[in-house]
Amino acid sequence: MNPLRTVCLFMALFALASANRGPVSWRGNRNSIKNSLKPTDWLSVSQLESLPSMQEITLSKLEEMSVQEGGELINKMYHLSQAGRAIEPSFVPKASEIPAFLITPDNKKVNFKLSELPKIAKEEKSFGDEEVTVYITGLPQNTETVKKATRKLVQAYMQRYNGQAPERNSVRYEDDSSEKRNPSSSEEDEWKSNSNKPSGNLVVIELGNVLTNMKNYVSLDVEKTGMEIGDILVQCTDKADVPQEIVHVIGSNIAAHVAGAVGRQFTRETGHQLRRITGLDPSKIYAQTQKSLRGLARGDAEFVDVIHTSAYGLGTPTRCGDVDFYPNGPSEGVPGADNVVEASMRAIRYFAESVVPGNERNFPAVGATSLKQYKEQNGNGKRVYMGINTDYDVEGDFILQVNGKSPFGRSAPAQKQQNYHNVHKPWKMSSRDF
Repeated sequence: MNPLRTVCLFMALFALASANRGPVSWRGNRNSIKNSLKPTDWLSVSQLESLPSMQEITLSKLEEMSVQEGGELINKMYHLSQAGRAIEPSFVPKASEIPAFLITPDNKKVNFKLSELPKIAKEEKSFGDEEVTVYITGLPQNTETVKKATRKLVQAYMQRYNGQAPERNSVRYEDDSSEKRNPSSSEEDEWKSNSNKPSGNLVVIELGNVLTNMKNYVSLDVEKTGMEIGDILVQCTDKADVPQEIVHVIGSNIAAHVAGAVGRQFTRETGHQLRRITGLDPSKIYAQTQKSLRGLARGDAEFVDVIHTSAYGLGTPTRCGDVDFYPNGPSEGVPGADNVVEASMRAIRYFAESVVPGNERNFPAVGATSLKQYKEQNGNGKRVYMGINTDYDVEGDFILQVNGKSPFGRSAPAQKQQNYHNVHKPWKMSSRDF
């Protein structure tokens, strides 16, 4: 039997004996889980025994389930892990093991290992002259759903920074076995464009590709992994003269929390905060220690914005940033997503859509704590934009409605949010000095 399941089963039996009463069966209500960490309050012993092992839970299996089925399974496993304190944060991939790539101003894709980033940044003449976006993946690129989300984000930034995106077939995502080889000159040529006005650099850290199984995923030491990546960014500022004011770190799923740890480590080492961290459907954190700060939080950068698209599925409903967006309200998924994996990847797709020039205002949102409240206030509340143009000093929880298919944004007119300080300006157009 899987160690996690064994510990959880033991905890359930112990709780059952202590309570001296029969088990209450699973009711299918996520609130019954959320409000109790005693396994026998919401699972019988037979249901505990029937749960799949850690090795049996894969992205492909989750994609075969409905959003509700996947959400229930993930929530059971998560709350059992918390009740039993069964998982230690033990997996810390080395920077020399994490694959990464850079998109150059002439749209070439340069593959390397994360430990080589300071050297690569120093060699690239334009690196750090304009905005630097660092995207950290949180799931392995072994299903088309995950691949497509990453591909869309990369293409969006290529359009934004370099003026032209490649054709879909020219965007290659190799598995671990082929990642080691050097790309051919013909493959590199596929990334070129005719743009002469680069306005930024994109670095993709493929952390998700070393989370090859559920064991690595749930036992990832978020804090130590973020410290590894944070130290790399510190080296970039030292060796390649990259100012922290132009760095935007984006993390998806579990990597959203890693991004928070990156920001904390950067501040510890330099005394300065990164400009912005964006969390795209931050996940639940299974492995925890009682004496350490866990996960993405406001204060990890000057501005932290978060998009939740699978709050009761792969993601978490917990507020993580200065501003948190909940498309169609907190739930297992969002319109058009058939499973929790697709729902989680929608956060990436939404952000990518907003990155494409001309789409910055595709996702207007209004302050609210539920979809019902949003609909009641629709047209009356002050609004902000979800995505690349989120006002950098906005605070609070925001709800919006999205389309089930691309384009996902509804492109409705939006008002600027105001507070007692000033009229907010988009992050990239902030009056603060870079």
